[in-house]
Amino acid sequence: MLPETIKKLIGIFSKFPTIGGRTAARFSFYLMGLDEKEIEELISAIKNLRQKVRYCKFCFKPFEPTFVKTSAGEGSGELCEICQNYKSREPILCIVESETDLMAIENPKIYKGLYFVLGGTVSHLKKDDFKKIRINELIERLKNPLGFGLDIKFAEIILANNLTTEGESTTLYLEEKLKPLGIKISRLAKGLPSGAELEYTDEETLGAALEGRK
Repeated sequence: MLPETIKKLIGIFSKFPTIGGRTAARFSFYLMGLDEKEIEELISAIKNLRQKVRYCKFCFKPFEPTFVKTSAGEGSGELCEICQNYKSREPILCIVESETDLMAIENPKIYKGLYFVLGGTVSHLKKDDFKKIRINELIERLKNPLGFGLDIKFAEIILANNLTTEGESTTLYLEEKLKPLGIKISRLAKGLPSGAELEYTDEETLGAALEGRK
């Protein structure tokens, strides 16, 4: 039998996305082998995550507030570095499921527009899923971006959902909800293989999917 302290830690790690019980146990035993300094660094990093990082007022990308001059003027501390520099980017909004998907698209420096992190996916079989994604927040920002710090009029919306069953369901749901806004809606090109997740797609394939969107 494992000590209750380790069992509790395994239970916590098991709640992490994609982490099963066996991996959670490995994490727990790994922590037991760290020295006091390493444990303190971990605790400090977690505390800083809670105290220093916030979500962008417009796109919900996590960021650490700064108060520097940008292309949009003086930073307000409410917008991430991408949204602060919206005047130097194209009036296109790329909707992604998660923060890691945003990073996957932004890192190659091919896409020059803005983002919105939806916060998950939906399944037509699970009504509760619709309450978990930021669909209402998305519509509010498309209708009135100035109210969230961006003096911009979007010319296009890119639905960059993963090509999974849930991702496809989410794309169809978004198309239905966003069509009345009268803004051009496009999807990533089908160069991405079925079942692909943006987080694990190579930059060349992802770039081609963006440039060939329809």
